[in-house]
Amino acid sequence: MEKTAIYPGTFDPVTNGHVDLISRAICMFKNVIVAVANNPDKKVLFGFEERKRFIEESTRDLNNVRVESFDTLLVHYVRKQKADVIIRGIRAVTDFDYEYQMAMMNRSLDSGIETVFLLPSEEYSYVSSRLIKEISELGGEVGHLIPPIVEAALKDKFASLKKE
Repeated sequence: MEKTAIYPGTFDPVTNGHVDLISRAICMFKNVIVAVANNPDKKVLFGFEERKRFIEESTRDLNNVRVESFDTLLVHYVRKQKADVIIRGIRAVTDFDYEYQMAMMNRSLDSGIETVFLLPSEEYSYVSSRLIKEISELGGEVGHLIPPIVEAALKDKFASLKKE
């Protein structure tokens, strides 16, 4: 059976940990849709089009990956895409508590959709978009943890914000 998996998230910005999980997912599923949450009420550093472009650029060498946006209930989006699985990354026990609750809620809304938890490579197990933004804003080096396109965009973004 050839399954499609949805990897949802804000991806503000995408990290090498995210790309690592996408790489793992395409080994297990015929198609992987990276679904970028497009919630206008959520404060993000990068707009949807920028986040989408960063992911597309960072995954251009991977087959069967598509990047889209969604602004609905996740299970509705999964159904619309005729997908079978939601991919979620787990870095630590604290992630598991939240992700388990979300997986159970999604299952209660649609028992036909499974959630698969993937662990990142050890080198990315502590990486989060929030930490990347904080360290980058304060002038720290994060280039080894993010795709080059994101590194350049963060430098530009924080340089322009300092000028304001």
